[in-house]
Amino acid sequence: MNRPAHIVRPTLLIFAAALALGACQSIVPGANRPPPRLYELTPKSTFDKSLPRIGAQIIVETPSASSGLTTSRIAVKERAVTLDYYAQSEWTDVAPNLVQTLLVESFENSKRALAVARDGSGLRADYILKPDLREFQAELYRGPQPSINVRINVKLVRMPSREIIASQTFQARITAKSGNLDDVIQAFDESLGKVLKRIVEWTIKEVRTEGRKGNIRRRQ
Repeated sequence: MNRPAHIVRPTLLIFAAALALGACQSIVPGANRPPPRLYELTPKSTFDKSLPRIGAQIIVETPSASSGLTTSRIAVKERAVTLDYYAQSEWTDVAPNLVQTLLVESFENSKRALAVARDGSGLRADYILKPDLREFQAELYRGPQPSINVRINVKLVRMPSREIIASQTFQARITAKSGNLDDVIQAFDESLGKVLKRIVEWTIKEVRTEGRKGNIRRRQ
């Protein structure tokens, strides 16, 4: 399969950069290269109307992720065993931070929890949500159009005992309308949105179940 021109391999980038520096050290690397186009995704704002309210405070940790996904570059797989990136295009933040921000905002948009914040905020949490970003890339080998694969495992930890009380993996695939990057980003937004919604609703329901057992210190 011919590699599309808008996809670059990390090894090729490193080799090209080394050649450029060796040829002329007086030239600033990337000086003549246009800046990357930045893309952002949106939080979820619609939820099941029957979703209960909980009197708990939740901390959302920064998702763990492989080194290949811990970057602002937009990942793409031409084959199941390769990982490349779209050229001249990046997320507005490294992927784990981006997902954390959108997850916190999605919780806030649900208006079902007493308080939600990211780690390091100083909030005294009743529960900590520990996400693991396992898949976050476009896949070109599944069909004629890119398929966006988002998979996140989350663990819900009760505080202050730090006991894991529930764990679940959420995954969504959306096929882009075309190979155009704008369509790929739209599919990323839809796929991540489905996962965010399911994580928020699952977490709220798990905490509600805990509340009925009398394990939440704060109540509405």
